[in-house]
Amino acid sequence: MLDLIVIGGGVAGCSAAITARMRNLETLVIYAGGGALEKTQKIYNYPGVPAVSGPELLEKLRDHAESLGADMLHALVTKVLPMGQSFSVLANNEVYEAKAVMLCCGTARVNPLPGEEEWLGSGVSYCATCDGMFFKGKRMAVIGGSEDAVEEADFLADLGEVIYFQERKHAIDKLAPAIQRVDEKPVSIRRGDGHMVVVTDKGEHTVDGVFVLRPAVALTQLLPEVATDKGHLLVDQDLMTNVPGVFAAGDMVGNPLQAAKAAGEGTIAAISVAQYLRKLG
Repeated sequence: MLDLIVIGGGVAGCSAAITARMRNLETLVIYAGGGALEKTQKIYNYPGVPAVSGPELLEKLRDHAESLGADMLHALVTKVLPMGQSFSVLANNEVYEAKAVMLCCGTARVNPLPGEEEWLGSGVSYCATCDGMFFKGKRMAVIGGSEDAVEEADFLADLGEVIYFQERKHAIDKLAPAIQRVDEKPVSIRRGDGHMVVVTDKGEHTVDGVFVLRPAVALTQLLPEVATDKGHLLVDQDLMTNVPGVFAAGDMVGNPLQAAKAAGEGTIAAISVAQYLRKLG
């Protein structure tokens, strides 16, 4: 049982992990990618490191958190389950437990495709490594949302036939030659005659399984109990959401979308977590 699981490894998440470790909290940071920071060429207003690149700042932050004893895990969190006074967090088919959870998922906003959540676990998957073997020798569709999906699609291509759709434009030059690239935009997923069907803006494609590989999961899937307003999480002055034990920091809680602001909120939220855990005893 950990004290804190931070979901997101950007500025807010790493800042929270650093402060949590300074408060001697057993902390795990789970992140699926680098978010907007990884794509930022230069940041000129982050105190102490002028004209730093996004990837460089990201590396410094994660190294700092790790040096203080925070564990870092590269994985996609697909579910957070409140369990009374603790939480179960599902990531890459493994379950991690903590007394508190902090959401630091950045600007990622996911609108699931119609039918996606309905068939999740019954033909739709968010993890190629976890579920790929169920479709060995079969036909699979990958709906990719970032470059990270390419690697998982290549893994699936070793198991069966793969067709690849881009939900958002990204580099696909490293796709295995055997993978069929379909230049159509997915609009929905449905089930019919024992197979899954990917419906696009140009037609339909019948497959045995659909892998939706994005760097984030919709809040309606991740933690539907949490309250939002216009796409942002609602938090109190301690940065706790309406779900006791669930905190949030950074771009998820609203403007301004600035790295320095995210760092401050990560610190505040981690201090609030420490106070919350003391009250729990």
